[in-house]
Amino acid sequence: MEPPAAASRLPSFASQTNALLRKNLIFQKRNRKETIRLIIVPIYLCVLLSVLQRVINNVLDKPKYKCGCKCVNVDGAGPCQNVCGIQYSTLDQAGSCPIPNPPEWPTLLQVPRAEYRAIQDSSKLFTGLPDASCRKSQSCPASIPFTGANETLSTTVMQNLFTDSPLSNLSDYTSISSLLLGTDIPGTSTGFIEPAFVSDVPMYVIQSQCKARDPVTVRVTIDAINIQKEIKCVQGLPLWRNSSRTINEETFMGYRKGKIRGGINEIAMAYDFQDSNEKHFNVLAMYNSTHLNISYVPTPFGLLRLSRSLNAVSNAYLQFLQGQGSGTKMLLQFMKEMPKQVTHLTIDFSSLIGPLFFEWVVALLFPVMLTYLVYEKQHKLRTMMKMHGLGNGPYWTIYYAYFLILSTVYLVLFVIFGSLIGLNFFKTNDYGILFVFFFSFTNLQIVLSFVAAIFFSKVNTAQAIAYLYIFGSGLMAGSLIRNFLEGGKFPIGHRSSPLSIIKRFLGKNPTWRRISINEIANNDVHVEMEKLDIIKEREIVDQVLQQRNSGYAVVCDDLKKVYHGKDGNRDKYAVRGLSLALPYGECLGILGPNGAGKSSFISMMIGFTKPTSGNAFVQDFSIHTDMENIYSSMGVCPQNDMLWEMLTGKEHLQFYGRLKNLNGSALDLAVEESLRSVNLLLSGAADKQVMKYSGGMKRRLSVAISLIGDAKVVYMDEPSTGLDPASRKNLWSAVKQAKQNRAIILTTHSMEEAEVLCDRLCIMVDGRLQCIGRPKELIARYGGYYVLTMTTSSEFEREVEDLVLKLSPNTRKVYHLSGTQKYELPKQEVRIADVFMAVENFKKRVEVQAWGLADTTMEDVFVKVATGAQSIDELS
Repeated sequence: MEPPAAASRLPSFASQTNALLRKNLIFQKRNRKETIRLIIVPIYLCVLLSVLQRVINNVLDKPKYKCGCKCVNVDGAGPCQNVCGIQYSTLDQAGSCPIPNPPEWPTLLQVPRAEYRAIQDSSKLFTGLPDASCRKSQSCPASIPFTGANETLSTTVMQNLFTDSPLSNLSDYTSISSLLLGTDIPGTSTGFIEPAFVSDVPMYVIQSQCKARDPVTVRVTIDAINIQKEIKCVQGLPLWRNSSRTINEETFMGYRKGKIRGGINEIAMAYDFQDSNEKHFNVLAMYNSTHLNISYVPTPFGLLRLSRSLNAVSNAYLQFLQGQGSGTKMLLQFMKEMPKQVTHLTIDFSSLIGPLFFEWVVALLFPVMLTYLVYEKQHKLRTMMKMHGLGNGPYWTIYYAYFLILSTVYLVLFVIFGSLIGLNFFKTNDYGILFVFFFSFTNLQIVLSFVAAIFFSKVNTAQAIAYLYIFGSGLMAGSLIRNFLEGGKFPIGHRSSPLSIIKRFLGKNPTWRRISINEIANNDVHVEMEKLDIIKEREIVDQVLQQRNSGYAVVCDDLKKVYHGKDGNRDKYAVRGLSLALPYGECLGILGPNGAGKSSFISMMIGFTKPTSGNAFVQDFSIHTDMENIYSSMGVCPQNDMLWEMLTGKEHLQFYGRLKNLNGSALDLAVEESLRSVNLLLSGAADKQVMKYSGGMKRRLSVAISLIGDAKVVYMDEPSTGLDPASRKNLWSAVKQAKQNRAIILTTHSMEEAEVLCDRLCIMVDGRLQCIGRPKELIARYGGYYVLTMTTSSEFEREVEDLVLKLSPNTRKVYHLSGTQKYELPKQEVRIADVFMAVENFKKRVEVQAWGLADTTMEDVFVKVATGAQSIDELS
């Protein structure tokens, strides 16, 4: 038959997108209860949070948690007035009291503890420092490394950093406020006063030389409270470094949480004067922020003791410009907190569990998206759509848009209801920032679901892992990652190129290789010459390949598929040099035992696996380079039905019809004809959901899907499996009618089906084509004998054999089991009448339970060819 005038047109991006979008909308409509339940989850959680918040507020809204008050006669006359303050409050009430005038305190530096101060080690770093002996006497200096473009200027400025007043002159607040005063207490939250002043730990004065080692006691008045503090002298040791990189290495190697070299070598502070000169002051002050939350217990905020360091170096530069004794200084007399209003003790429940709650709520969509993708993967629906022309671009575009819309509706409701019930997270954050955050997170989550779907093949497994991921990531966000995000920045690693992983594989042997045709041939020993029909088919293929528009739909040229062995196992040769040509209007049946290579051949033809060598052409398109074009004109009926349980049979056909460029009345007509051809149009079966179909109805629908859209090449894998006899005959009629303008490749284990549907049959054994031809030709070629079957008692088996040998000396026994024997009698040696007469005479002497004489069937041919080929393979 001549080929069609033109191959099926490749469906456009818009056509594919339209088909998939319509299918997804229908699927979502049927699944609307699940969608509604998903969307109301944030509403439910917001209401739950609101209820919990109200319960907590009611518990805390009691006098014992409010600022204490007392009726006091303020002016000595008239009635007393209700005055509230810390002085009238218990310990539980004090936190709610106003502090209109917070106390002032002298500014401090963060000084390393005596046992942690930097000393010399065996490396090239930490030069100019004393050895470890100073730690025993608690006399190690506080090192202050510095660098800059101008060493002379930098050194001079650093010499002006200290004020060497005798400790005996320290007597009050004023005398210590101008010194480099420091503490080694971690900078936790202040509680409206510097924690160093309420601690028993001594404070330090940093000087260039300590003239007196004995501490002095200084009386400091803070908020009308007299505090006596012990103050010690610590030597400040400026150390020139050639570059800021050296300073960074020293700080990295010595900071408390690092212990890179097994010990702690902390510096007090560091400076980089960069391009500073007499007219330009540009200094980079470095400080140790790792002392914040040093106990790993998160706090709302910490005290960063940096202002004194900046003030000291600024005053040192002023002295450099104006000379010693100029007296010009930038004063920094005190620090204090901002005033505090009356507060009410409350627990912001939404903020308390913030990262955990919001991570769980927003990430709840991840299992939903992953389930959608893995469901289609598990039921091979993605594969089915791809085989019928749906490309990757439209597929991922539609699912991205669908997931984005679903996430948007979900999060909009979350924000609206969270704002309505007054959750602080929504009240204190700008909606623009929320939009950017949620949009970015949603896109990342969609991409993550796309990537994660690669690693799962079962929906239940994917759901379990997804929910575990949400639970675990929420805990990590609330406990581990939160400290890093809310703390100071202190990088402790280096950045690598995203492509650096490639270096690991350079110079190594590749994990894959391409095997050549000669290599396959050298590993195989052929002891059987090719049969004439196989040689003739190969010659036809060679002729077709030299022509164009030859009328052949499928041409296979020496296709080979080898699965390479692993762990020392031998290679598996699935298909060994298969060549055949299939014209339009013909149905080719492929027979073979399990493992013969039928599935591997079909997998190569539909693009699931790549051939090891050879090529195949479908409507002149190569399976190596043009599968997208092949899909547009290809139909597939897989062995296992790949259907959506929620869609109807009609909706399935409409979806696949749109993928074949059908629309409007042409689509409606094609769907109706397809349903009628497989007997699904009547009795309302077309509008029933597939979940209500019987196994036979699903099978017929799969056949209809493979034929819709005028597919020019159709692959059918055991299409009548599970059908009753009446449905099977009806299906056969539909296939025979459909093959008039198509090429059909059919695999089956039913010899009856093969003889009824197939114009030609080929038998494959161990990856090789053993024979090819029309059914009657094969029967005539491999038949040539009658099959005599006789069942008797076991004691008469010898008599039966003697009877058959008398009829034909060249008889061959092919079956023997419990008194039942089967023999092949050459047709040229016997006549049917002689056989009947001999058996009738035999029955007079021996009790024959059953007997029969039959001509050669296709099943006999298959058994003979398969058995003979396997024997040859075992010999080779």
